[in-house]
Amino acid sequence: MKLVKSIIFVIILFSFSSNVFSAKEYTYIDIVNMLTDLERVATLPEKGELCRQWSSYDRDSKYNEKTGKYVNWEANGDGYGKTNWIRKERGRYVVAEMEGPGCIWRFWTATAFGGNITIYLDGQKVPAVDLPCEDFFNRTEEPFTRPQLVHIVGQGKNNYTPISFQKSCKILADKDYGQYYQFTYSLFPKGTKVQTFKRQLSEAESAALDKVNERLGNTGPDFNTGRKDEKTEDINLTIKPGEKKTIAEIAGTRAITSFTIKNVFPKEVEQQRKIVRELALQIFWDGQKEPAVWTPLGDFFGTAPGLNKHSSITNGVTDEYLYSNWFMPFAKSAKLEIINDGKTEITLPIQIKHIAVKSIKKYGRFHVKWHRDIFLPSEPERWIDWTILTTQGRGRFTGVSLEVWNPRGGWWGEGDEKFFVDGEKFPSTFGTGSEDYFGYAWCSDELFFHPFHNQPISEYHKGHTSNNRWHIVDNIPFQKSFDGYIEKYFANDRPTLYSCVAYWYLSPNGNDPYKAVSLEDRLNWYTELKFPLEMDGILMLEKPQGVVEAQGMVSFKADKWTDNQQLWWIGEPGAKLRIGIDVKKEGNYRILTRLTKAADYAIIQWHLNGQKISEPIDTYHKEGVIATKEIDLGKHHLSAGMNELNVEIVGANPEAIKRYMVGIDYIKVKPN
Repeated sequence: MKLVKSIIFVIILFSFSSNVFSAKEYTYIDIVNMLTDLERVATLPEKGELCRQWSSYDRDSKYNEKTGKYVNWEANGDGYGKTNWIRKERGRYVVAEMEGPGCIWRFWTATAFGGNITIYLDGQKVPAVDLPCEDFFNRTEEPFTRPQLVHIVGQGKNNYTPISFQKSCKILADKDYGQYYQFTYSLFPKGTKVQTFKRQLSEAESAALDKVNERLGNTGPDFNTGRKDEKTEDINLTIKPGEKKTIAEIAGTRAITSFTIKNVFPKEVEQQRKIVRELALQIFWDGQKEPAVWTPLGDFFGTAPGLNKHSSITNGVTDEYLYSNWFMPFAKSAKLEIINDGKTEITLPIQIKHIAVKSIKKYGRFHVKWHRDIFLPSEPERWIDWTILTTQGRGRFTGVSLEVWNPRGGWWGEGDEKFFVDGEKFPSTFGTGSEDYFGYAWCSDELFFHPFHNQPISEYHKGHTSNNRWHIVDNIPFQKSFDGYIEKYFANDRPTLYSCVAYWYLSPNGNDPYKAVSLEDRLNWYTELKFPLEMDGILMLEKPQGVVEAQGMVSFKADKWTDNQQLWWIGEPGAKLRIGIDVKKEGNYRILTRLTKAADYAIIQWHLNGQKISEPIDTYHKEGVIATKEIDLGKHHLSAGMNELNVEIVGANPEAIKRYMVGIDYIKVKPN
């Protein structure tokens, strides 16, 4: 009996010792180095690994467990409501709580003011960080001073400085901290030992942050290369129309670390856009029948349409190269092919670098798929969710490049990202807006380029926009499934259209449901606007000089606009907006309108059928954006059929910002 007890004790002791021995231990320097570790992203996640987000999303969006229905799923009061936090404590707001071990990877906000953000780690009474919100982003307070980790782009405030903890993390905010927030964090498996963050870094820790910042400031084709055992394949591939050609077949247990194509593509924009969509890249791992990578060639490098310059940690486009730094492991073989579905022969100078890999079982296989409007949710109440990726198995979601075609104008990006992991009914990542997810804010059309997020093209929300976001340290691990969505407020027939490239790692036995897309569906989905065109209830007879769009007004609180939109026009003195008024019966009518006023709005003059019908109206307002009361433009005789109402920009108030904007909430015509 004693012998049996001894054996059991030894087994338990051995088991306990093995678990302790196998538990990982991360110093703060280890945590910092994860920021640039593209190989780590390719490893399959351990049980207990999680990545989630606390944000100020509108809490009116809920899942009703009793009915199985999603309620108020399109609610958009992110950051403005009374319950956009966890709870109140002594007049402050608890905005995040986590049980460790873990790490905050990203803090984003749209507006940072003087109210404090206070971070408590491991239950300590003294906060690890207690700073005005603005000091997390202005690079004046250590260690939040490295520009590749802390930056403001397109008005969005981003801080990627890691804040690690062993037991717990709790974040409080003053009421006047700013507007909107996102804290993206990982939890490591139980038993992991993590060095808790302190603002007073050691010399070695500070040097590690400096080194990572320097590396991230020099992204490009050679970012992930340089090992002694690295092999290089240089290929000059000529591919004729209708051909499918093998770029390379690589045997062994290896990983591709760099895939580069010399930028020999046409400079003329429309020709270039067409060719890089006609060419398709596909990659097969380990002899699988279906490609794990299938995408139009240009889109693979993180932007569309065409080749818009940007440089990030994972991929990019420069004057000289299209490059990919993704770590792509395989057990037996890799086969890379290009298909030319177009009518142009092209020769592509290609370089591939690869290395030997040990312990292949720990790695997932790299998947990349381009798609449009596929696998959309079946629940009617989820009409707003547009699918980025649905996949089953074990893996990590690592990024997306989203293309938006929005020729009618208006802010397309109100939609939140929603990530469901392993069958969740409510997403563990729930965002506050599309531009927030991509790291900017307030509908900015500013182009920006950073290691983890980019806006390589933006045609002032009226035409093409391309955004990308790379989840390196903040990748989303999953054991069974991943379903990622981004809200899409505008319907396809508006038209507002999306395409995307999803990037993820997946276990070899996982399910990737995406198939190749025909050339017709890749090319022929852009719909140009044709005039006359109705926009926000107003019929424009021709395309005006300058920019015109339907602008959402929900964020302006001074007054309510009809349907929370206005027709927004930016022109210059002398420009006219031609508006059609169609009446069935000849007679006298009263014309009524409601306008918008702001600091950069113009003085306008109204004309009806070539005759002035008003004195000039000054729409300048010094502070804020407001809607006017209803303006009576008088009683007028209208002919049956189409009459023409013109709005002319005649100048601007001396104190106005000279941007010559015009905002029209509505135009009403009533019999008189």
